[in-house]
Amino acid sequence: MPEGHLIHRHAAEQRADLAGRAVRVSGPQGRFDARPWDGRMLTEVEAVGKHLLYHFEDTPTVHVHLGMRGIFLRYDVPGTSPRPGTRLRLATDEVAYDLIAPSRCEALSAAQVAALRGSLGPDPLRADAVPEQAVARLTAFTGPVGAAVLDQGVWSGIGNAWRAELLFLVGLHPNARGVSPEAAGRLWDTAVTYLALGRDAGQVVSDPEAPSERWVYRREHCRSCGAPVLTWQLASRTAYSCPMEQQECR
Repeated sequence: MPEGHLIHRHAAEQRADLAGRAVRVSGPQGRFDARPWDGRMLTEVEAVGKHLLYHFEDTPTVHVHLGMRGIFLRYDVPGTSPRPGTRLRLATDEVAYDLIAPSRCEALSAAQVAALRGSLGPDPLRADAVPEQAVARLTAFTGPVGAAVLDQGVWSGIGNAWRAELLFLVGLHPNARGVSPEAAGRLWDTAVTYLALGRDAGQVVSDPEAPSERWVYRREHCRSCGAPVLTWQLASRTAYSCPMEQQECR
């Protein structure tokens, strides 16, 4: 599933190409009735965690969640025919974006948008995120920190790859409980810094000196010390940790 850094990258690219313009909107697949938005001004493309919100003038917001299989295809020749299965096409005279296989593509009222926002925790890539709230939500979580950071109601936008790498960077074991405010603050600050690097690079970046490498995620041995990486199931996903460099759970 695309994590928050890629969702924010999509939002930035599409905002630059589409926002402030009248957009031709269609639903080639036939599963999304695009007529209410066709020809309307797109005022903003917004990323909130793993969610994209398309705000049009005088119409409901379009909500997109890519899920496990969703992708966008960008065309510099907007007359190019959409691929089979295109759920949503957004086009101007200069560019077109095709949305394929999302888990959600739907209209949301203002009240539904507010409810979605209310269900999500702070997003490390949003300027309106409040660090104190992020720390409070994480320290209030009663389960393992590795489950907390995947819970979109605690922090939004973080998936399994970032979980593994961020916890390694701050030396926290995924099974750790009762994380202190100081450790939670370090984890939040690390997420803010590294997710921004990932957004700009279009991939998870946990070492700016080696952007394509990972410390523990999907590795047999820790890239830092060489110890065998431990794996187990936590919050329905595979957790990764270095037994030498991450604190044992308390």
